[in-house]
Amino acid sequence: MPQSLPHHAASPDRPVCSPRRLRGVSAAVTASGLAVALAAVAIAAPAPARAATRSAPAAALDGVEAQRSQLARLAKALVAAGAPGVIVRVDDGRGLPVEVVEQAPWAERDGRLAVGDEFRMGSNTKTMMAVLVLMLVSEHRLDLDDPVERWLPGKVPNGGAITLRMLLNHTSGLFDYTGDSGLLASILGTDPRRWTSLDLLALGVRHEPLFAPGTRWSYSNTNYAAVGAVLEQVTGQSAADLLRDRIARPLGLRHTYLATDSTWRGRHARGYEPDQAHMPTGVPAEYRVVAGPQHDGRVDVSGNDPGWGGAAGAVVSTAQDWARFHTALMSGRLLPAAQLAQMRTTVPMDPENPVNGPGSGLGIETGSTPCGTIWAHDGGITGYSSSTITDVTGRRTATVLVPTEFVYEFEADEGILEADQALKTAVICTMFGKPVPTAAGATGTG
Repeated sequence: MPQSLPHHAASPDRPVCSPRRLRGVSAAVTASGLAVALAAVAIAAPAPARAATRSAPAAALDGVEAQRSQLARLAKALVAAGAPGVIVRVDDGRGLPVEVVEQAPWAERDGRLAVGDEFRMGSNTKTMMAVLVLMLVSEHRLDLDDPVERWLPGKVPNGGAITLRMLLNHTSGLFDYTGDSGLLASILGTDPRRWTSLDLLALGVRHEPLFAPGTRWSYSNTNYAAVGAVLEQVTGQSAADLLRDRIARPLGLRHTYLATDSTWRGRHARGYEPDQAHMPTGVPAEYRVVAGPQHDGRVDVSGNDPGWGGAAGAVVSTAQDWARFHTALMSGRLLPAAQLAQMRTTVPMDPENPVNGPGSGLGIETGSTPCGTIWAHDGGITGYSSSTITDVTGRRTATVLVPTEFVYEFEADEGILEADQALKTAVICTMFGKPVPTAAGATGTG
């Protein structure tokens, strides 16, 4: 049986009250899809893509339209379940990508969602940060077995026993800084404070570690706060500048950047959370009041500052940019073969299935699905949930973006979660060019 990635909320390693914000790949990723959702009413297929499709052979046209129709039904079901909207982009490596956009009518009043909109990518940021570290490893400026103490002396308790590799694959044992109450106001958008990598690292390390370094796996954003601080210490450049100069510009990713404040650089998706009166009961009381303009029972959080995500989760990108990044990464364009192999070397994420279960590499995770083995990550930051998926070659890519987060963060709406799971399953199977399992394909066919 295909194994699913363990759900972080269910992990005994995570503090019970700690949110999974800036999370990594969630439970549904491998067995049945990924995790997030939304929904709406209209499919937005860019005119140039339609024109190109019309010139393709009839069989290819029929195939693309059939895929689009199936994904559109599932995306619409997600919106009908309560999501503000969803952007889906799937490329099976054999022709034009399938692109679907659905949006709730109430959200359209703030602007029409489009497949090329900039989106806050949350923990997908970690994949790019890992690439930056591995670039420096290839240049002999860093070594994965370097202790954190070498680069951040006195900043991490027991830093002599924690290596850069442990930070990157989440085996350091460090407490997740998103579980510290000092960050809550920033998560909710009520505190305009600017956080540095060292600030965020300090939040995490003031808590007792979860286990001895290297003995177990537990997802922690503190690992990547430390990574950001190391990158800045070694190069003398900010993580934002490193990402721009070493990844975004060389690959032509015109809408990809590490946000350091609330400013967007282009057309962007608006993100939402329910207002206090409409917040699902499963969301803890301390997360029920979010800052931002309100209408239709929702709060628009797109003007809030995501800088508290830092090197763990503050990247902004688009579906198209991320596909280009994944293709360049997995094909070997970004990293030498030795460093790409290190990135793909995994540790078990599920202690009950250490051999055949999912694995955590360096900034990316892998696992089995009904339609093939994926390499993936996902992200959640207030108002924005994202899932990015590729195969081992980078020839096939998929992205699902949903402009809301708390319902996923706290598993607070079963209907949205089920619709999201069905859509993600279909997305993965479409990426591999395989039929969607009947149960998933049947969802939302009315």
